[in-house]
Amino acid sequence: MNSKTGSNPGTVREAATAIRRKLQSLKPRLAIVLGSGFKAATDAVEIVSRMPYRTLPGFQTSGVPGHGGELLVGRLSGVPVIVCSGRIHYYEGHSMETVTHPVRVLAALGVQDLLLTNAAGGINSNYRPGEFMLLTDHLNFMGDNPLRGSRTASSSPFIDLSKAYDGDLNKTIQRAARTTRVKLHRGIYLAVSGPSYETPAEIRAFRKLGADAVGMSTVPETIVARACGIRVAGISCITNPAAGLSGDKLSHDDVLKVGSQSTQTAVKLLSRFAEYYGDTVTG
Repeated sequence: MNSKTGSNPGTVREAATAIRRKLQSLKPRLAIVLGSGFKAATDAVEIVSRMPYRTLPGFQTSGVPGHGGELLVGRLSGVPVIVCSGRIHYYEGHSMETVTHPVRVLAALGVQDLLLTNAAGGINSNYRPGEFMLLTDHLNFMGDNPLRGSRTASSSPFIDLSKAYDGDLNKTIQRAARTTRVKLHRGIYLAVSGPSYETPAEIRAFRKLGADAVGMSTVPETIVARACGIRVAGISCITNPAAGLSGDKLSHDDVLKVGSQSTQTAVKLLSRFAEYYGDTVTG
């Protein structure tokens, strides 16, 4: 699918209105986007409403295996939450506006905190498949920016990204990892446009630039969320060593396999994070 129409204020309002009707008495301030390897986290959600993306204005369904296509409203560890199960990608032919449309809708719904998850290739030699990385910063090598051409009366495209990933949210995730005994690294995520995997030469260059993991998502969502005033945290599931680091051929099937093997660990981590997050909101 080639989507070039992007997001616009009218479509954002329409989608937010449709979702708001399903919120019942809930007023979620936390939203979670589930990428590859994290879909099973929906099993831990006490679901109040389930909305397929195809029923929501401006939302698109991914054609990539491993990504769901629905928005859930409910409670995770007792905390009201909106869960985007699956995302679309720039490499699928969508515009940056369409890729980040869900984030703009979440902002319109009053979401204040956003946890982004993804599958990534490990560049740091200390990372092993099945482990997780907390994003401390990112490098945007996608060749585009979702704020390009953005001109609204209420916001400026010249946003500060010196603290793209929120320190308080990161501390809460680290606490959750400690108490669930989940191996959680801290590192820098580098985003490429895809869909082809990187060459060994590119990975060597990325390592010299300070990247710890590489993937094909998350950064556009982070940029738009910060432009909307939403705090952001990010977690990568390390599904494989990046190109040239293991001698193995890279495939999406292997990414899905490792993600599936790590799914229960991801559920524990996200559930405990939500529990501690609830404590910080009500405490």
